[in-house]
Amino acid sequence: MDDTLDTSWVLRWAELAQHAVSENRIALMELDRAIGDGDHGDNLDRGFTAVSAKLADASPDSPTAALKLIATTLMSTVGGAAGPLYGTAFLRAATALGDGPVDAAGVAALLTGAVEGVTARGRAEAGDKTMVDALRPAAEAARAVAEEGGSARAALAAAADAAAAGAEATEPMVARKGRASYLGERSAGHRDPGAQSSALILRAAADAAAGGAGQ
Repeated sequence: MDDTLDTSWVLRWAELAQHAVSENRIALMELDRAIGDGDHGDNLDRGFTAVSAKLADASPDSPTAALKLIATTLMSTVGGAAGPLYGTAFLRAATALGDGPVDAAGVAALLTGAVEGVTARGRAEAGDKTMVDALRPAAEAARAVAEEGGSARAALAAAADAAAAGAEATEPMVARKGRASYLGERSAGHRDPGAQSSALILRAAADAAAGGAGQ
């Protein structure tokens, strides 16, 4: 069986991400209300709803083209810091993937591009209590699967599991970046909303791939 994923995988990923964000909108807002502005869930819900509409009207001819369309849509519709960060993540993922196949190595490449883009844009590192704490372990997990000769689906599943663990691990951290950093020690005890939404979106990517080649 051909292990590579095609454009329809990205389209299904976007669809499942929109559902996940919508279903968790209130929970994400509550997380953000504890240490931020409280609008993370609303902002992402608006952005991924716009992504669904854009993709329905467009016919991207490659995974890279689809990822770029997601990036530009998020940049133009998501408010706050999340728009530029998520937009940059998807744009750098598209650039890193290029014309290459979406096999396990391709998954590792696009996730590595995403985390490098977010790190550069937000100037955050692992341990700062940001979305990087979910994305970096996800990229590392995907790379490990690729190096072991695993499948794209296995790489995405491992990435999703690592992102979920990374998001959970932000709870005891003291924020060093973003609005949450203004709270100092009081930011400890709360999960970072960006890390949590990143984990949800990567779980959607894994679920989109789980249905079979190109699904």
